Amino acid sequence: MTHPPMDPLRDPVESGLGALGLDPALADPLLAYLSLLQRWNATYNLTAIRDPRQMVTLHLLDSLAMQPHVAGLGSLADLGSGPGLPGIPLAIACPGLRVTLVESNGKKARFLREALRHLHLGNARVAESRAEALDEPGAYQAITARALATLADILVVGGHLLAPGGRLLAMKGARPDAEIAALPPGWQVEAIHPLRVPGLAAERHLVVVARGN
Repeated sequence: MTHPPMDPLRDPVESGLGALGLDPALADPLLAYLSLLQRWNATYNLTAIRDPRQMVTLHLLDSLAMQPHVAGLGSLADLGSGPGLPGIPLAIACPGLRVTLVESNGKKARFLREALRHLHLGNARVAESRAEALDEPGAYQAITARALATLADILVVGGHLLAPGGRLLAMKGARPDAEIAALPPGWQVEAIHPLRVPGLAAERHLVVVARGN
């Protein structure tokens, strides 16, 4: 197999995958995705992060840190997916997971469709829509969002997408106690998992929110 033309990043990607307990063979599609993102970013400004090594840590490995918590799921909606984070890295790492990339911005949705075509990611699709307007009630076992603001905001716009027993898997930095205290009625925190992102000194937590009994 011909390696993607980003070999200087191969070592940090493979090292990060090893630290996360993931298959080093995932490096090829991840590097192909990163290469495409860099090319499009030069024209369309899809992400403020420009340095390729920072992209490895803050985009790829940060997204993949939550992989153990989605590996057994069947469906995930990535709300406000932007350039496909965390949805595309998770779709690459979990071929049995059906991922919907929900993105209302036209240029970002175009990039997402090109990325799925380029990567032959048959387990992912793009929904060019605002999350609150996506008419797929109860269709997903989990929703996630990196770019949206608070836990309450995510649930307001995307809670309708969750199947009975579904979960919000929210990537956060420091433990968001104020956001947890402001959860809408009927929702409760099920778990808070500290995450370790290789190469990143900052705190990361995955907050799992479910409907209350």
